[in-house]
Amino acid sequence: MKRKTMAALLYLTIISSLSFKLCSSASPWRTMTTGSQIRAEDHDKIFLLSPDTTFSCGFYQIGTNAFTFSIWYTNTTRKTVVWTANPYSPADGYSPVNLYGSRVYLGHDGNLVLADTNGTTVWESKTSSGKHTAVTLLDTGNLVIKDSSNNTVWQSFHSPTDTLLPWQNLTKDIRLVSRYHHLYFDNDNVLRLLYDGPEITSIYWPSPDYKAEENGRSRFNSTRVAFLDDKGNFVSSDGFKIEATDSGPGIKRRITIDYDGNFRMYSLNESTGNWTVTGQAVIQMCYVHGLCGKNGICDYSGGLSCRCPPEYVMVDPTDWNKGCKPTFTIDSKIPREDFVFVKQPHADFYGFDLGSNKSISFEACQTICSNSSSCLSFTYKGGGGSCYTKGLLYNGQVYPYFPGDNYMKVPKNSTTSTPSITKQQILTCNPIAPEIMLGSANMYGTKKDNIKWVYFYVFAAILGGLESLVIVTGWYLFFKKHNVSKSMEDGYKMITNQFRRFTYRELREATGKFKEELGRGGAGIVYRGVLEDKKIVAVKKLTDVRQGEEEFWAEVTLIGRINHINLVRMWGFCSGGTNRLLVYEYVENESLDKYLFGERCHESLLAWSQRYRIALGTARGLAYLHHECLEWVVHCDVKPENILLTRDYDAKIADFGLAKLAKRDSTSFNFTHMRGTMGYMAPEWALNLPINAKVDVYSYGVVLLEIVTGIRVSNGIVVDERQVEFPEFVQEAKKILATGNVTDLVDDKLHGHFDPEQALTMVKVAVSCLEERSKRPTMDEILKTLMLCDDEDDYHPAYSY
Repeated sequence: MKRKTMAALLYLTIISSLSFKLCSSASPWRTMTTGSQIRAEDHDKIFLLSPDTTFSCGFYQIGTNAFTFSIWYTNTTRKTVVWTANPYSPADGYSPVNLYGSRVYLGHDGNLVLADTNGTTVWESKTSSGKHTAVTLLDTGNLVIKDSSNNTVWQSFHSPTDTLLPWQNLTKDIRLVSRYHHLYFDNDNVLRLLYDGPEITSIYWPSPDYKAEENGRSRFNSTRVAFLDDKGNFVSSDGFKIEATDSGPGIKRRITIDYDGNFRMYSLNESTGNWTVTGQAVIQMCYVHGLCGKNGICDYSGGLSCRCPPEYVMVDPTDWNKGCKPTFTIDSKIPREDFVFVKQPHADFYGFDLGSNKSISFEACQTICSNSSSCLSFTYKGGGGSCYTKGLLYNGQVYPYFPGDNYMKVPKNSTTSTPSITKQQILTCNPIAPEIMLGSANMYGTKKDNIKWVYFYVFAAILGGLESLVIVTGWYLFFKKHNVSKSMEDGYKMITNQFRRFTYRELREATGKFKEELGRGGAGIVYRGVLEDKKIVAVKKLTDVRQGEEEFWAEVTLIGRINHINLVRMWGFCSGGTNRLLVYEYVENESLDKYLFGERCHESLLAWSQRYRIALGTARGLAYLHHECLEWVVHCDVKPENILLTRDYDAKIADFGLAKLAKRDSTSFNFTHMRGTMGYMAPEWALNLPINAKVDVYSYGVVLLEIVTGIRVSNGIVVDERQVEFPEFVQEAKKILATGNVTDLVDDKLHGHFDPEQALTMVKVAVSCLEERSKRPTMDEILKTLMLCDDEDDYHPAYSY
């Protein structure tokens, strides 16, 4: 009898459990609890609904077998996605999961996980709040995870994608991203738009031609927050503001950075379910960098459009982001007489000039470009005789009132018979949908929410099959045949998606069998190399493979995420057998130590203005590493040897092989062994204290004193035939600083030619950097202080106008 009763109870339990799951999937959840899951196969159902039904959350279909875990507005003509969980890739957009087997589940540890068909974790909230965790979609559109005490442990508002909702804060640690375009707060506290493309990175809003103040911005604040209120006002702490044309309460709005690189305010017409643009940041769309791709031209002369220059064609007829390619080859072996120049009235390619000349004739300007195989075109302004030769053709623009013309270098035997710009292929923007303005997604041959997927599906299926075959074969041949460790395999998977992988033979030939040594350090030796495309590079060969492998993977992981004007860029790597090599951009003028106290300190004396610019550039680079990177980055070996100088004596920080990453919410981290160089190492290294970004601040303070004095003070100095150790020297510097006159500290080789205010500021900053750790400033604060004394423009790009 007991067995029958037990069986009956078990049966009822199973039935009731099954009934609950069926019911819960049949209607939307208000709360998702521990152990619950949603499946991509049920994508036609809404899984989470905000209490007022404004927002829905679930699987959003972007292809036949492609889904994202997203949040969208419920009652609109087309689903308007405002947040997506999947990691973002500039080349491919949001990484989708498959239809069958993919799911989102809330684990018993409180971690919300998006898993693909094979169980691979595509995304996770990285929370471990324990039992009784709940996921809720709020009326604001914020997806939150709360613990048993009702504390919010994670929220989607802190991890936006391309959209900002009312009362959602955009702060210094957050950015909106749409393919290659970013909206973020820069180191100077100004809200900016950045184009971060496959080949170039450049700020385009506000205009880099002018100082922030002249753009109506204020750099003198440290709040760094922007938000959209419920009345249609988008305000930023730097003074920027957009007011909706339909301002007032009671209207659903959003701020979105669109596919074309402009960010706009949208208002919803609830009677039609359509969105209307009620404000935007960039008024003239041709100012947006990368809009028409490499070699492409954005033309305002007859309505906004993209086109290719003479003898150039689109790379991909459906995507202007890929730009144009020439139908000919410019080779140094081809006589210059075989080329002619085709005029493009009122056109220019903004930035990336090979050089500029003032007050010269048109003929002289043309000759300069003719004699250079690197010159692809030149822009000439007749009024002042200004000549700008172009080595890269980005940000092409045509304005009817631009006071100059561009001249494209093309072969004589080309089919071009007229310089008329109307001959070129033109793809005009056609703003059909209410929410799409000039230059948005349909400009590139796709519309975000209404794509004809059938061609895409067929093509993707074929391409996916071929790609899978290649990948499977490649992984088998490489890893199974060569017995590569799992950790290295994971690292290889990561970096091959971002960098070019060189063979050892390529780099051996590029360096002439590692003939010309540029420098050496604890991790390896650096050689000069020339690649097949004539690009000069620096190749770092790790000498101790066992010790260097850890440094190698750390460096690759780190530098692959970083791109800043004051940091050395990495182009690729080599990992074959026991060989571990890194390929960097080549920086012409070697390292700072050679100019301060090396063989070049007399023959190429650094002027004061150059020293101050180097100090400022180094501060910018470190501030970027500490505060603006995707991860919190500590360099750990800041010294003059690791500060390289460009042709214009701008600073570029090198050697991230000793760096270590930690999450932003970490306050410190531990190393297994001491890293850095004696004399530049902070006391906490020797005291075995937890290490944080303040070790770089200390090292920067030492470097700053050496820039001012021109002496290797980190090793101690000789004063009146008496050896003065570094701590004693710092105390002497403090006494001198108290007098307000630091002339005695400034390098004698300058013979008094320096800026007293800048010198005083540099010594003050340096001394503050050498204080006890808790009293040291951050690199952000240091940068602000130095910028207050900068007598040059905030930006020094090689722009045409």
